[in-house]
Amino acid sequence: MSLEYDLNLTNEYYRAHQLANVHKKPTPIQVVSVSYPSRNKAKIVEAYYKTPSTTDYNGVTLGVYFDFEAKEVTDMNRFALPRIHDHQIQHLKDVMFHQGCAFLIIRFVKHDLTFFVPFEKFYHELSITSLRSIPLSWFQAECDIIPHGFTPPINYLPHVHQWIKEKHVK
Repeated sequence: MSLEYDLNLTNEYYRAHQLANVHKKPTPIQVVSVSYPSRNKAKIVEAYYKTPSTTDYNGVTLGVYFDFEAKEVTDMNRFALPRIHDHQIQHLKDVMFHQGCAFLIIRFVKHDLTFFVPFEKFYHELSITSLRSIPLSWFQAECDIIPHGFTPPINYLPHVHQWIKEKHVK
């Protein structure tokens, strides 16, 4: 299954069990042309992105806002940095500034590994590297693996709760 599919199932599970309220953000588009072959079968023929989208998902758990971007990587051993756009980086920095939990979920498809990547760590690595990618070995050393499960498929919420515990306990 795709990462997005697994995350959508996971988020449905979280909502159904009142663990978190998480939703996928819609991509803002401007519809230009619609075809109406019949009254109930309207089809968008032409559309453009209105503005760049921020990140994929946002939600709240334990009274704390969180926001994250999810990426699937087909390259064997590296995550290409151009896959995260400047406006997404700025958005996640803004979430951190306002004491929210900002993170990435990155899946290396060929290794069947999914990582919880705190944005603070990712941004630090981004600021010190001269490379155009981050190697798989960095994720293995610096980030937590999210094990695949049945219900929910990608149980990332314990990592968010751990972040909340570490940041909000003085």
